Amino acid sequence: MNEAPSTLGDLGLFTGVPQHQHFCHMAELMRTRAMTAAGRQYAWPVKGSDPLPPTFDFGGSRRSTEEFLAVTDTAALLVLTDGSIRHEHYALTGGPDVPWLSMSVAKSFVSALVGIAHAEGRIPSLDAAVSDFVPVRPGSAYDGVAVRHVLQMSSGARWSEDYSDPESEVFRLAQATQQGGSIHDFVASMTREFTPGTVCRYNSADTQVLGELVVRATGRTLADYMQEKLCEPLGMTSPGQWLLDDSDTELAFNGLNLTARDYARLGELYRNGGVWQGCRVLPQEWVRDSVTVAAPHLAPGRVEGPGPLGYGYQWWIPEGDRGEFSAIGVYNQYVYVDPPSATTIVKLSANRAFGTSAQESTNHDMETLALLRAIARQNG
Repeated sequence: MNEAPSTLGDLGLFTGVPQHQHFCHMAELMRTRAMTAAGRQYAWPVKGSDPLPPTFDFGGSRRSTEEFLAVTDTAALLVLTDGSIRHEHYALTGGPDVPWLSMSVAKSFVSALVGIAHAEGRIPSLDAAVSDFVPVRPGSAYDGVAVRHVLQMSSGARWSEDYSDPESEVFRLAQATQQGGSIHDFVASMTREFTPGTVCRYNSADTQVLGELVVRATGRTLADYMQEKLCEPLGMTSPGQWLLDDSDTELAFNGLNLTARDYARLGELYRNGGVWQGCRVLPQEWVRDSVTVAAPHLAPGRVEGPGPLGYGYQWWIPEGDRGEFSAIGVYNQYVYVDPPSATTIVKLSANRAFGTSAQESTNHDMETLALLRAIARQNG
């Protein structure tokens, strides 16, 4: 019998190996810090079952929805309209009570926790240097960089998020999570390449720094702070977990585990301007700023990322004036929000081809977005 994987590096990520047996069992495969279901849970109302559009447009051709969901190893697809479930189905190892690895969807949750800590005065200003909280080496990438620039993936740190390149920084970050490694040391010694606030380059280390910022500013673990500030007020109905590195640090950039129904709560919170069931959880200004392109280098076409998308505070912003936004993770994890149709969609997947090249034809980032847009637009 093969030994069970104990680190993300042991999963064979970005090699074409099927992952749907892993992404639903991360709490058994790796060390985690647990979060519980809320003391007062909120169950989504269910109003009928709307069919999905049978086809959608992408790249000048019609694509089959059913075939695309299969090709991308989709384990969960959940559609809410006006806060009610209108479509929900599961495949492979997915299920309504099955937690799934967030990948970079975790980044948007970390952003929300930064916003809450800021509102509480624990982070006094977004223009404060992140190194005022997080220990880094003098002259290294994050030394003196404003919190705001880190939120906007504009820290200026040298970075490659090429999953097909074993020498890239994203692979080195993954290696730092393995036995004997240290995410703290990796981040503290990174190199600066650009002037902060001038280039938006997608960088998972930026989010790891934000996670450490929350821990240092609040004096609590990321999981503990999220339990109080998000799990409880949003009425989460299932336990969740954060993956840990060898030094008991949460993998803020990708290590959250929740069910599709609980991932959807963050989308609905932001769709409603930071208010949940009549109670304010996040400041309205934070939500607005999080999903707004605030500078030219953050605009679609200028951001170094998966496609023509803009960037806010750890949220992706599609081009156009519709006001939609999305949390996006590798292997096709999405929490997509379309305010005009009052729609939030969660897609949890294990697209086995992801990262085997840098091409859309294997990664399906923008094709997934095209499908989610089609689903939302049939609602209004």
